[in-house]
Amino acid sequence: MSDGSVEIKDLVKTYVDDRGRPTFTAVKKINLLIQNGEFMVLVGPSGCGKTTTLRMVAGLEKITSGTISIGGRVVNDLEPKDRGIAMVFQNYALYPHMTIFNNMAFGLQLAKKKKDFITETVGRTSKALGLDKMLERKPQALSGGQRQRVALGRAIVRNPTVFLFDEPLSNLDAKMRVQMRSEISRLHGQLGSTMIYVTHDQVEAMTMGDRICVMRDGNIMQVADPITLYRKPENVFVAGFIGSPPMNLLKGKIEQRPEGLVFTEMGEKAGLTIPLKPPVADLASRYVGKNIIFGIRPEHITEECTATCVPVESSVDIAEPMGSESLVYLKAGTGTLISRIHGEHIYHMGQPITANINMEKVHLFDTETEKVIR
Repeated sequence: MSDGSVEIKDLVKTYVDDRGRPTFTAVKKINLLIQNGEFMVLVGPSGCGKTTTLRMVAGLEKITSGTISIGGRVVNDLEPKDRGIAMVFQNYALYPHMTIFNNMAFGLQLAKKKKDFITETVGRTSKALGLDKMLERKPQALSGGQRQRVALGRAIVRNPTVFLFDEPLSNLDAKMRVQMRSEISRLHGQLGSTMIYVTHDQVEAMTMGDRICVMRDGNIMQVADPITLYRKPENVFVAGFIGSPPMNLLKGKIEQRPEGLVFTEMGEKAGLTIPLKPPVADLASRYVGKNIIFGIRPEHITEECTATCVPVESSVDIAEPMGSESLVYLKAGTGTLISRIHGEHIYHMGQPITANINMEKVHLFDTETEKVIR
């Protein structure tokens, strides 16, 4: 198999007006190495530069500066058809007047492949994708999920070095998105090809990627495998973006009191006060009298008390039962915390509850740099 590694060096994309004056920099000197056969997900909010980056890799967007290499070959000046890539778009981009067979075969026909080769390749691929019984239909006769499978099949038959996906599931309903996530992940396992996948959905990113590149405002915030991103976010943005519901992030101050160190939430009124235990107290001792951001994930606020927990008296504001667990929004002082509590419980507004915060799972962030404190 061809080398499908992709290396992005000092990549910049700046848009200019009619007079050639810079108006907006969408991608700001990013660096990223994607290994051969890796499933890399670019994730971030709208306007973060992820799709622009993907389109520069594809050759659909002109690079302002920097280099993109595929398989060790700089491709900055190559046409998309010469880069060894295949792209799957959000809107499927199928030819409405062509049958499914012809849509899938079109790229091979342009490449002047032999008819027998095209028939065999499209037949094999359509069977793997469950499309073999509908090859004579046209796109309008298919569901959204079936059309997305056709777009996948059209990419697969070209046998590219790198697959590029631009938010391919965003037009599907929730159930179909889950099914298609599994199909694309299975496809990656079967083909072993390099895949670069753009999404704004962090659940898609967490469930599909070997590694995830989190972007914001044209910059890379962190690149890591899903578990590392979740457990060890490098900054406030990643901590708040990865996870559903997101990490509780409270702005406040570390204070030294007679009973020990405490974190006090800041606000117009006195907010939540949380006593600190090791190992968090050891980190916080360097920030006495200073502002800090206190982070704790919802699942690390529980009803059960362990040796590493500190109790916070609170009451239920809103509860969202989800079967095997509940998302409970807690009022504590004038502050609010989201807790993910396991078990089949019914909670009522105003119900008193002791929220136990696991000190081993707390993250502290510097308010100025927004970086995690190690």
